This record gives sequence, C-alpha cells and structure tokens, in this order.
Amino acid sequence: MIKVKRALISVSDKAGLIEFARGLQALGIEIISTGGTARSLQAANIPVKEVSDYTGFPEILDGRVKTLHPMIHGGLLAVRDKPEHMEQLKRYGIGLIDMVVINLYPFERVIEKKNVSLEEAIENLDIGGPSMLRSAAKNFKSVAVVCNPQRYKDILQELNRNSSILSDTVLINLAIEAFQLTSRYDTIIFNFLNNRLKTGEFSSLPKELTLRYSKVQDLRYGENPHQIGAFYHSSGELNGLAKMKQLHGKELSFNNLLDINAAIDTIRDLENPAAVIIKHNSPTGVAEDRQLAKAYQAAWRCDPVSAFGGIIGVNRKIDLATALLIVKSGFMECVVAPGYESSAMDLLSNKKNIRLLELGLTDWAQDRFDFKRVSGGVLLQECDQKKFHPSELKVVTKAQISKSQIPSLLFGWKVIKNIKSNAIVLVKGTKTVGIGCGQPSRIDSTITAIRKAAKNAKGSFLISEAFLPKSDNVKLAAKAGIRIIMQPGGSIADNEVIREADKAKMCMVTTGIRHFKH
Repeated sequence: MIKVKRALISVSDKAGLIEFARGLQALGIEIISTGGTARSLQAANIPVKEVSDYTGFPEILDGRVKTLHPMIHGGLLAVRDKPEHMEQLKRYGIGLIDMVVINLYPFERVIEKKNVSLEEAIENLDIGGPSMLRSAAKNFKSVAVVCNPQRYKDILQELNRNSSILSDTVLINLAIEAFQLTSRYDTIIFNFLNNRLKTGEFSSLPKELTLRYSKVQDLRYGENPHQIGAFYHSSGELNGLAKMKQLHGKELSFNNLLDINAAIDTIRDLENPAAVIIKHNSPTGVAEDRQLAKAYQAAWRCDPVSAFGGIIGVNRKIDLATALLIVKSGFMECVVAPGYESSAMDLLSNKKNIRLLELGLTDWAQDRFDFKRVSGGVLLQECDQKKFHPSELKVVTKAQISKSQIPSLLFGWKVIKNIKSNAIVLVKGTKTVGIGCGQPSRIDSTITAIRKAAKNAKGSFLISEAFLPKSDNVKLAAKAGIRIIMQPGGSIADNEVIREADKAKMCMVTTGIRHFKH
C-alpha cells in the first residue's frame, strides 16, 4: 500500500479531470502536470506545478519531449525499500511520485478519419504517456497508475476513507489495467503502420495476427446452458452487432447473436425490401419484393415449419402490415430491423417472448476478414464478397435464358453464398421456394430443396453453390419441373451433366465461381 503525496497528471481525455484533481487537492496531494492539462487545471484555480518547472528542463521538439526525464522516471521507478535507490534519489535531488494519471493521445480515433495522412497519424502517436504508464505499472507496489477516467470516483473514495492510502489490491488492479491499455495501444499502432507502410508482401494477409476485443456483454449462456458465454467487439469504434439496440424482450443468447449475424449476412446485398428467417444459422426462407410485408410473407411461406422460433431479419423499417404478419407467424425468437414504425412497435411489444432489435443499415458493412477457430489456432480468410456481372453468365446448353430470367438467378446467387454447404436453392422471381443445406452429399440437398418446395418446385430455378458432380441432380430437377440450373461448373462430369440437361430440354448456366460455406 502507499500514501499518495504527489501526483503527475497528463491526460488527452479530460472527462472528469477537474473533479478528480479537486479531490486530490482537498487531500493535500501535490499535483504536477503538462501542457494542456496544466492549463485546464490552472483555469479551474487548482494549484499545479508544470513539469518543465519540476524537472528544470523545458519542453522541446514541439512537445515531443517533456516527461522523458530522470526527474520523472526516477521518481516513478525507484524501489522504496531499497536503500541504494533512495540514496541515489537523494543525491540527484529527485522526488518521489506516488501516482500518475495518464490517458493517451487519441491515435485510434485519428486513424479512423477518412484519408488520414501518415504525418498526422505519427504526430498523434503517444511516447511519453505509455512510458510513464509502464514505469508506474512496473513499480505498482509503490506507485498508483490511473489510466481510466471511470476509476476516478472509486479512487477518490478510497483515498478519503483511508487517509490518502491505496491498498495493494487497488494498486495491482490499476497496474494490470495500465498494461492492458499499453498493449492494446501498441497493437493498434502496429496494425496501422503494418498496413500503411509494408509493401512487396506476397500475401495480403498479415504475417503476424494480433486480435484485441472488448466485452460488450455477458450472455445468458453459450450454445448450451452448461456453457458460459459473452459477446466481445473488435477494437476501435463500435460497429456491427455491437451497435445494435435491444428495444424489447429478454436478454440475448449466444445462439441469438449467431443467427442475427447470419440474417444480416443473408440480406445485406439485397437492394429492394427484403426479409429472411434464420433457424440454427441457416435461412429457412429469403425474399425480395416491392413491399416489405410481401417479402416477409414469401420468406415465411418458403418453409413455415422450420421458421417456427426463428430469427427475422429485414432491411427496411418495419411497418404495421409486416408486424401483423409477424404476429400471425406464431413464436419467433427475434426481429432485427433498421427501425420500427410506432404502430408496429406497439403491436410487437405486446408479444412477451419476442426480442426486438434495431440496427441501422450503415452498420451492416461487412468485415474484410473472416476467422474460424481451430484447435491450436485460427484460420483467416477474406470474407466472400465476390460479385459478378450478368454478362459473365455462360449458357452451356442448347436451351437459352431470357433477359427477364436473369434477376432471379442473381437473387439466388446472392442468397446461396450464405447457406451452409452443400447448398441448393430453388427460386421463383426473387423468392426462395425451397432450400436444401448442410448435407454431406449434393443430391441429398437437392432432394431436400425439392421436397420443401413441393408443387412450387415446378417452374423454379435451381441454384447450386458448387459444381454438380453427377447428372443425378439434373434428373431430379427435370422430374420436379425445374426450368433452369445455375452452377459454377468445373466438374470432370460437366459434359455428362450438360448432356442430361439437354436431354431434359433444360437450360443450364455456369458462373465459374464457387460459394462454399463450411
């Protein structure tokens, strides 16, 4: 434990600064400070000694050097129960510093600015702050290191209760928090400079990968009740699901968030009013229409049995017509939408067991990379954002497609990349009528999609996210009355598959792009 007699304060974020400094002053604690912090304290009539007066050396190099001085770091690093250390301080006239209150230049906020220059980023890279934090945290038995303004109130209460003394427990926790901050700060700097300055790399993926996440909330449990779970957001400004607002219903579960994410992934590329229902991370139905209510109704009708208890995602504000259909759908776990009309909100919030969530479309931007956890490490890949132009479609059969049929094919292609392999989707217009997914064999997925579509399979278009390995899929499609098949192509059995399509007088187009999702 230590009795705080002298504190050094140098902060970029001045939230709560004046109240905290006044509390220290009331306890008789001497305050030394730098630049803008010192001016803020002086303007509030709080006695403060500037660092340049304390060290006897002026700030130089446009303020780049001001606290990097033995008078500062000697007072922080001295081991107080070591006689030779204390003798050296006495010999050189160095005083002890019992507390540092530091937060760092806003490097992270600066580099988030569009087209930020390298020079501006570098000038907002803090050197003295992290150095003092590390010095103080290394000597945590004798120095309190405060890097989080949210701690000010608790620290003042502790100092007031204990005659300006801080306990060992408080000192240890503060030191850990300081090292956590400097570690995160260095990681952000490394990632920025690595991306901005490195050239000539053979891969666009980093040679070393450092991930930093902050907890958003604890969850009721993980995938199952016997597993604990929590939601973390990536470092930096909140985005994606971390910005989602819960407007109604009980707390979210681990599986809810996975399904909400799948819902957003499925409809983020659909431009017209669109709806999806997700169950166990897979779509049960997806649809676009001019009216959101019609899109939702079509998505639900694709597989109403599987939709029960699902997650609804839409890309427009929910109106009363859509809300009425949701109520009629029976039990649904969650709804995520860019907003809710007041009448729709009133109606839906009467349902006790539904969670209503709001997430603006501007927060639906896709991450650049996708991570998958494996034993002993992670796999990293670019997210699947591959797009193609209709002109790239290649008709490989005698039967041709018309211009009016292309939007249905493009809709199916946007949907299928978000469905677990092996995946088969049957579409009519811009609506799914049958989905087969997650099967070890493609023929099983085809059977499932046709079975779920029932009579709606006739006249539909079949989309496959990978090549058809055999002609059996084509035979099944022809028997069900499917008119067009779209697939990547590239199988050694392509000629056989195309011959079967010609035999059935079906049209087949290839994309040359595979969309596996494991």
